[in-house]
Amino acid sequence: MNRQANSFNYLVTTALVCTLLFFTAATAALASDADNIALLDKTGKAFAAVVKKAKAAVVYIGVEKSVHMQGGQNPYDFFNDPFFERFFGPQFRHPRVPRQREFKQRGAGSGFIIAKDGYILTNNHVVADADKITVRLNDEREFTAKVVGTDPQSDVALIKIDGKNLPVLPLGNSDKIQVGEWVIAIGNPFELYQTVTVGVVSAKGRNHMGISEYENYIQTDAAINPGNSGGPLLNIHGEAIGINSAIFSKSGGYMGIGFAIPINMAKNIEKQLLKSGKVTRGWLGVVIQDMNEDLAHSFNLKTDRGVLISDVSDNSPAAKAGLKQGDVVQAIDGKVVENVASLRNTIAMTAPGTKLVFKIIRDGKNYSIPVTIGEQPADFASMAKSVGASPLAKMGLTLQNLTPELAEQFGYQKGQGVLIAGVDPDSPAGQVGLQAGQLIEEVDKVRVHNLKELKKVLRRSRHKKQVLLRVRAGEYSQYVVLRAK
Repeated sequence: MNRQANSFNYLVTTALVCTLLFFTAATAALASDADNIALLDKTGKAFAAVVKKAKAAVVYIGVEKSVHMQGGQNPYDFFNDPFFERFFGPQFRHPRVPRQREFKQRGAGSGFIIAKDGYILTNNHVVADADKITVRLNDEREFTAKVVGTDPQSDVALIKIDGKNLPVLPLGNSDKIQVGEWVIAIGNPFELYQTVTVGVVSAKGRNHMGISEYENYIQTDAAINPGNSGGPLLNIHGEAIGINSAIFSKSGGYMGIGFAIPINMAKNIEKQLLKSGKVTRGWLGVVIQDMNEDLAHSFNLKTDRGVLISDVSDNSPAAKAGLKQGDVVQAIDGKVVENVASLRNTIAMTAPGTKLVFKIIRDGKNYSIPVTIGEQPADFASMAKSVGASPLAKMGLTLQNLTPELAEQFGYQKGQGVLIAGVDPDSPAGQVGLQAGQLIEEVDKVRVHNLKELKKVLRRSRHKKQVLLRVRAGEYSQYVVLRAK
């Protein structure tokens, strides 16, 4: 009898304990859900608070331009320009008079106030060549703006309106932003005034985009559309860490990939524009190229990181400092040089007269060389195009003469041929397997020893869209036919 009573008591006790545990777990789950919802509520309110404070300093920019068309031109062809359509929406209003040679073209963009007396940062492509710039504030006030200065090479512009005690957007530190952090974009896409989108930093240091000459973009998935150009990209503290500038799109609209100019780059440019209305950049005087595995092997390097100096201009800062062809730049002032874009941006953003220490590898040995940066020549853009031009560029090849230093590094003889310095992987040259470091010895069955001879043969060629090359790689050579796309 006692045994039955004990079993019954045990079952009752167990049931009570299970019931208590169940209700405890259920209560904990409800509490956990409530905590999570409260957290989301706080997050949403935090975003709203940032936007509420920042929106006051974000402006709408309307531009008006007079477009002069020559007789016979179709004025509507201008709107099919892919670069123009990339940044502006379809908000154009002009009379449809086919024979009219001048018409008004209107567009819209965004900007943000950085000083209480009316200085505004935006994109160069928003205000370039504008006859009239109208700025509308968040409180609906409108001002006529004037251009203080523009920098087409970075796509940054500084404009000003006459105002006092205007709301200002604080500028953050774009170097500290990390991939994966929350960001907020505010602008006027398709003239939808003060549109807010939220996303994350998708990547940093994007270059080779073909958007501007100096690129170091922050990539984000915060929705950016035509008309957002010039608006701020904010961190969660409400600081501008970028200027929204471009999108990657096959449809003309948002596809999850937007690009912003880092605010640290814009700060440097803004100071110069404010001071003199123009930007003065540093100059080194070298032709450079990215390293790859084959080049690293040829130069007996343990890593393919760094930038190869393939040519040095006479009387340039690099030449005066003792930099040479074949040097591989590893770091500048202790900062690692990742690629060509990072080196170019570092030099360009350095004030002329500044001394930097270059860490290089030469003939397998490490050197530290101090270099005093010069001032970029006024005709630098045309010089760069001239230096960088390749007679077989359409085939995807970057070529250079074989210097004694390079000949020794690659195991060739001086004057043996023309060195392939770079290959576009999506080009005809890339598709047939040509690689940097190989040597062109014949063009259309004619022996060539340098670029001058190569160009001469190409000029005489009857087949402009096809070329026969004999290319050497080490001890072996092969014939390769390249056909232009």
